[in-house]
Amino acid sequence: TVNLAWATGMPAGLCAGQGWESESVIDLDAYHRAKTASLFSAATRMGALAAGADPDPWDMVGAEIGAAFQIADDLRDHFCDPAEMGKPAGQDKLRGRPNVVASEGAAGAIRCFSALIEAAIAAIPPCPGQGQLSALVREQASLLTPFSKGGRTSHATGEM
Repeated sequence: TVNLAWATGMPAGLCAGQGWESESVIDLDAYHRAKTASLFSAATRMGALAAGADPDPWDMVGAEIGAAFQIADDLRDHFCDPAEMGKPAGQDKLRGRPNVVASEGAAGAIRCFSALIEAAIAAIPPCPGQGQLSALVREQASLLTPFSKGGRTSHATGEM
C-alpha cells in the first residue's frame, strides 16, 4: 500500500506529473518518471514483495520501463491515428503537454526509448526466469513504438 500511495501522490508520483503539465518549463525526464515511471516502479516493487523478494532491486526495472512507456506514448500520440491508439491522437500538441517528440524529435525519442529499455533489462536482478523476462521486455518494447519492426503502424520518417 505504501508503494502505491507513493507512486500516485506528491512530490514525485502521478499527481506531481499531472500537475507539471500546467507548467511552461519542466524537466522532461523528471516529468516522465513522476507521471508514468512511478507506477511501473510500484508495480515491480509490489510484485517482488508478493514473491517474497527484496523490492529495492526491482525499483529501477520498473522506473526505466515506465519512462520508456511514456516516451512510446509520446511517439504514438504524435504519429499514430486514433484507431491505432484506441484513444484520441495529437493530444500532446493540442494541449501543449510536455513530450519528448517535441523536444528531441522522433529519432531522439527513439534513441531515448531504446536506451531506457536496455537500462531496464540491465537492471533486472538475478532471479529465476531472468532471461525470459529480458526477452519479454524486448518483445513488448518492439510492440510499443510506431517505428519498430514489431510496431503496429508503418509510419516512416527520414529521421531514423
